[in-house]
Amino acid sequence: MGVSQKSNLAAISMVGAIIGGILFGQISDRIGRRNAMMLAFLGALLAIPMWALPSGIAKLAAGAFVLQFMVQGAWGVIPAHISELAPDSIRGSMPGFAYQCGNLMASYIVQLEAGFAERWNYAMVMAISAATIFLLAIFVTAVGREKRGQEFGGDFPGSKLPGL
Repeated sequence: MGVSQKSNLAAISMVGAIIGGILFGQISDRIGRRNAMMLAFLGALLAIPMWALPSGIAKLAAGAFVLQFMVQGAWGVIPAHISELAPDSIRGSMPGFAYQCGNLMASYIVQLEAGFAERWNYAMVMAISAATIFLLAIFVTAVGREKRGQEFGGDFPGSKLPGL
């Protein structure tokens, strides 16, 4: 692929991410944060073959769009979910802290993927890595709790403004 094709592919996938983030945010208000995230992770899991093993550029673009739609659908809901779980006193820093903990845990994946790449091709390694991450995300989300609709400001006496 040339630079132009790669750029177009990235743009198509990012349009999917934007739309997925918006739609799953709306869905999470209706069916719950955890349910929406698990639905998006499951959709991403199902999109892996279309993304990692396409037979042409059009199928790769469709796979990238769908995968990013689902991935950002889930990751777009996570900050709201974490904010609702966090006590008021740390709500502002909790999503960022959680994301950085995730980055720390994910930092080793490059070494794992390199080890797998010695045995399998790039597409298979990416597919296995993504599937593992999505399956773990479904499990962690399923066993977690939810506080959708959490009222903020309850931790501090006098934090509510009169008349609101």
